[in-house]
Amino acid sequence: MDYLDELEFLAETAGVTPVRRFIQKISEPNTATLIGKGKMEEIRLFVEEQEIEWIIFDDELTPTQLRNLERFFQRRLIDRTNLILDIFAKRARTAHAKVQVELAQYLYLLPRLTRMWTHLERQRGGIGLRGPGEREIETDRRIIRERISRLKQQLLKIDRQMATQRKNRGKMIRVSLVGYTNVGKSTLMNILSKTSLFAENKLFATLDTTVRKVVIESLPFLLSDTVGFIRKLPHDLIESFKSTLDEVREADLLLHVIDISHPNFEEQIAIVEETLEDLYGNSKPMIQVFNKIDAFSYVKKDEDDLTPKMRENYSLDELMDSWMAKSHYPSIFISAKNKIHIDALKKTLYDQVKQIHITRYPYNDFLYQA
Repeated sequence: MDYLDELEFLAETAGVTPVRRFIQKISEPNTATLIGKGKMEEIRLFVEEQEIEWIIFDDELTPTQLRNLERFFQRRLIDRTNLILDIFAKRARTAHAKVQVELAQYLYLLPRLTRMWTHLERQRGGIGLRGPGEREIETDRRIIRERISRLKQQLLKIDRQMATQRKNRGKMIRVSLVGYTNVGKSTLMNILSKTSLFAENKLFATLDTTVRKVVIESLPFLLSDTVGFIRKLPHDLIESFKSTLDEVREADLLLHVIDISHPNFEEQIAIVEETLEDLYGNSKPMIQVFNKIDAFSYVKKDEDDLTPKMRENYSLDELMDSWMAKSHYPSIFISAKNKIHIDALKKTLYDQVKQIHITRYPYNDFLYQA
């Protein structure tokens, strides 16, 4: 059910109000329609009775599935990938982000042209239609491929400019904030760098990489904030945003920010670590920053309490004991919002950056004099 909670949050971020969830457990998905005929009929009766305009699927639908389902429901269908692309299109602010998102949209659209063009005359805007979805009806595969080629060339040019910028930053240690989307990375960035970057309780509030110089006890380093990860992040989007994520690849130290108040934060940790492993090989030094501790009680469960031990019954102390014992990385527990334990984080961050700097530049110990 947590998957559908996330899908609902995605829909709300895109400006849609979900009204009902449908779940079906099947041994394997139907290659033609993803779901079974009985569930399709149940959904059809509901959307017609309630006059629902959009149907959103949590999985990526193939062109065939999209075509068959739209023909059956006579409604506009959006899959998870298209929904995420729409949110990215809304959030893109800089030229770099806009090019990356547009490229991902066209790559998603290309195999689905047959379905898209047969419906354009009755589409009146909404989620999933931003960018390529609003082009002229006569747009064909050749034109789309040419546009993709131009976008890739444009992206390569921007990538070279960004690579030059990274080279010009000198020899300072680089630290990068990583984590699942909406865990508080931008809020933490604002605290550590003393800036006022945009931070919001919505998914993918940050798309563009932001780099700031931070100084802790006379030790300078560069801190970057990048786009958050998410379950089933579209492959084309990852490919398009690889240059943005180069800050992570070139970082000397990662701050993995984790929303410890989320009921499935352990799964989110695994998703981030798997994504990092797929992209770069996750061998970098890391600090695990467990954020949002203000949502927990510090009081441990009384030993005489016979209530079954559930996830929501764990106290903060118990979670701290557990993760500090089993984690391979230094673990800090903070509240970025309420600025709790920020000094402890700065101390750990200082120690880690200093150690990297001493290893790399052993003769620059004068930097550490207070």
